[in-house]
Amino acid sequence: MKRYVIHGFGRHRERTRTALAHACLAAVWLAAAAGSSAAQVASPHIENAVAEFSALDKVTARISKLEVPLNKTATFGSLRITPRACYTRQPTEPPKTTSFVEVDEVLLDNKEKRIFTGWMFAESPGLNAVEHPVFDVWLTGCSSPIRTSAAPQQPDKAAHEPGAAGPPPDAEPLRRRRVPR
Repeated sequence: MKRYVIHGFGRHRERTRTALAHACLAAVWLAAAAGSSAAQVASPHIENAVAEFSALDKVTARISKLEVPLNKTATFGSLRITPRACYTRQPTEPPKTTSFVEVDEVLLDNKEKRIFTGWMFAESPGLNAVEHPVFDVWLTGCSSPIRTSAAPQQPDKAAHEPGAAGPPPDAEPLRRRRVPR
């Protein structure tokens, strides 16, 4: 019985490389299999008509709640906030509220300067919040559901389809053989 040594770089270097290569291949295969099953089981998102924000005026320490319909613009101080999309999950799923937002600053000469364009996440407000010297804006939620996205594929059907990741359910397990070096 041969013993494979994972640590050390002495005379066991070839065995270590082979063991590490096999471990890496197994990890890649497991990650691909987990990714394909996660995509099949992913919950549909709910499109909403209204994005809800909180905004902080740092000078007066005033926090305001803003409810902005999609593709409409709300003004807070010198900022103009325009949500383009707002998604939530089903109530039975872990929360994940996201919104694609554009924020412009109105300058003193009445020109607009885009200071933020991107996705905001209600569960991680510090991740992509608007940070301005005078104002902060972050997403708090979405309301007024419009529709739910299409239901995901059932895992049983996806596993039997040609081209699906992983072996078919009735296939024999792969047998590995060792080749002496």
